[in-house]
Amino acid sequence: MRLQGKEIVLGVTGSIAAYKAVELLRELVKAGASVKVVLTQSAQRFVTPLTFATLSRQEVMTDLFTLDYDAKIRHIAATEGADLLLVAPATANTIGKFARGLADDLLTNLFLASTRPVLLAPAMDADMFRHPAVQENLERLRSWGVRVVGPAEGELASGMWGPGRLAEISEILRAVTEILQPVHDLAGEVVLVTAGPTHEPIDPVRYLTNRSSGKMGYALAQEAADRGAHTILVSGPTALAAPRGIEVIQVQTALQMRAAILDHLPKATIVLKAAAVSDYRLSKPSKSKLKKSDESHFLELVPNPDILREIGPQKGARIVVGFAAETGDLVRHAERKLKEKNLDLIVANDVTWEGAGFSHDTNHVIMIDLYGEIEEVPLSPKRHVARRILDRVVRLQKKRESRG
Repeated sequence: MRLQGKEIVLGVTGSIAAYKAVELLRELVKAGASVKVVLTQSAQRFVTPLTFATLSRQEVMTDLFTLDYDAKIRHIAATEGADLLLVAPATANTIGKFARGLADDLLTNLFLASTRPVLLAPAMDADMFRHPAVQENLERLRSWGVRVVGPAEGELASGMWGPGRLAEISEILRAVTEILQPVHDLAGEVVLVTAGPTHEPIDPVRYLTNRSSGKMGYALAQEAADRGAHTILVSGPTALAAPRGIEVIQVQTALQMRAAILDHLPKATIVLKAAAVSDYRLSKPSKSKLKKSDESHFLELVPNPDILREIGPQKGARIVVGFAAETGDLVRHAERKLKEKNLDLIVANDVTWEGAGFSHDTNHVIMIDLYGEIEEVPLSPKRHVARRILDRVVRLQKKRESRG
């Protein structure tokens, strides 16, 4: 990692993980970056300004009301010339203030005044991280273009086990590098991504669906866009904010998703079919609400089209990636799907694995390509999994080109 000539503002907030920011600072400086450190009042209860001043060889900023040496307003002067605002660790309190536009200290003022890229590395207890308010705040910040790395899952300061650990220093450094030295290995590609569930109506009130949250597909779409691709996301109903810089097509049913995919397929060079499409729909949905009664209701289901099986035979020069959510015998089922549907790559996960089922922010997958190569991605944030999947897609493209 080379960050020579890059200027970074490192915000440190009041988490027990603040001590890890010392190591992060050391690695950033070692990579050649010039780092200005901002400590909140709470952070100073865990670490001292002297530690960061010694390692950064710069004055540590702590006070909103102190002017710098040539009397510039501090929250404006601090980001002049900076390439990145990195906040690690970022507490729930600071994330909340960022998301709501509050500015009661130097760091929050700096966030509002800065036009530079922002990267947050959350750290907090598991239940706090899972709270809807925190998740909503993170989604709002992501929709504004703020990048988020982690948190990792593991043992926390409280003794609990779950998501909330500060991401590994290596993972934060990788995210910094991606922002400051972006890889555009998908420039010129048109990536078609599907995400989320479908809703198959029973009547005007009820529908058939599944547990898919759409998080894996949205992570893939954002990763593809960040790597330079023109990205089209066909999304079933989700609670997720639309990714930035991406063409989003919202659908409800499997038939609507099929129509959208086939409409955009001719211009796609890569297809990532991450949606969990309902296998069945009602033959005749009721036009009025079915009333409750003591009698049994029988619903006649008919199969939905297998969109992936339809794409496979007409893929041409495209790379087509399928996804398989299984509950056992993962590799055998994935290999069969790979061959039957004429895919280039299958990404399989066992939804019974801890942290790898629907709605989680993490995933644990096994990738199998048409050459028989198997690669496992251990439990990781879905954005990291998305990166590994697209890394594999790029390698497949190069392998295909080398074979003519």
